[in-house]
Amino acid sequence: MFIVETVEERIAKANLQRRRDGEAERRERIFNDKLRIIGVDKEALDMQVEEKKKLKEAEEEKQKAHDAETLHNSKAACILQQKEEKNKRAMQMELVNYRQQHQQPRSQQEFDLNDTDHRRKPGVMPPVFVGEDPEIKNRLRRQKEQFRQWSNQQQSERAAERHQQTLEKLLYDQKRVEMDNRALQLQTLEMERSRAEAVATKEFNLAKIEEKRRQQSYDGDNRGVDINPALGRWGVPGLCPGYDLRPPPETLEQVLQFQRNQIEEKKRIELENKREEEQHDRVRLASARSALLLERKQVKLSKQMRRHVESSNFQLAEIQRQQKPDMESGSDLESFFKFNTCSR
Repeated sequence: MFIVETVEERIAKANLQRRRDGEAERRERIFNDKLRIIGVDKEALDMQVEEKKKLKEAEEEKQKAHDAETLHNSKAACILQQKEEKNKRAMQMELVNYRQQHQQPRSQQEFDLNDTDHRRKPGVMPPVFVGEDPEIKNRLRRQKEQFRQWSNQQQSERAAERHQQTLEKLLYDQKRVEMDNRALQLQTLEMERSRAEAVATKEFNLAKIEEKRRQQSYDGDNRGVDINPALGRWGVPGLCPGYDLRPPPETLEQVLQFQRNQIEEKKRIELENKREEEQHDRVRLASARSALLLERKQVKLSKQMRRHVESSNFQLAEIQRQQKPDMESGSDLESFFKFNTCSR
């Protein structure tokens, strides 16, 4: 019989044999009197020392590479910073040259061509510093007025939004109350209908029990009578009423009364169903009417809000129209273009 070895078994056997050979070499090296000097595996210790040296050298090389990269990045950052400062100084020099070439006193609005001494017009305060805007107070005042108008507009919009949310909340509460009332009405009608069905079922069961009792008593009274099938129960040939005997006159009256009660109960149920349908119709009409009224009210509020916004816009337009002559004088626009002192 042949023994077949798998690849895993061969690999495991080879590993085991390699470990055995290594252990045999180690024992021969340790227990050899010629090679053993201090009683330990010197070659293994030397290998460990060499590995530690190699690891230390690798760490030192890694640290040197990191230091070189950090130094390179620092040099690059310094070069970029110097370049940026140089560009900034160049831009400042160009700005100064531009102002000296294109923003001379002759091109300013306050300069008087008839004044040979280059003095300003009487009544105009000269700026303290070069580039100061003399109209800064008026501009700040107009900005405050504009901010006030924007604040009032935002407050009105927020008030309108809160009012709209209040209306929506009221509509939601009203709808919820209507739905709760409707659910309560439907529950009440269902309980009444169940109660009526229970009463009718009880009466019907009592009538059936009474009819069965009378039938049993009638059968008990005729139990001792010998009935000839040829003559019949009463001795008349061919007269055999069978087992479906007619009830006595009292039972027939009760059956008729029960049928009349059933007819009345059916009429009452139909009348209740009709009333319930009418109630449903009235509730639907009331809901539709309420929804229509609320929709009209919302449209009315929307129109009022639109008129309010239009009136606010008209007032803002009037204010801007009144301030337009001051802005068309050119002083403000030219000051904005000349000097970079605007906050926005």
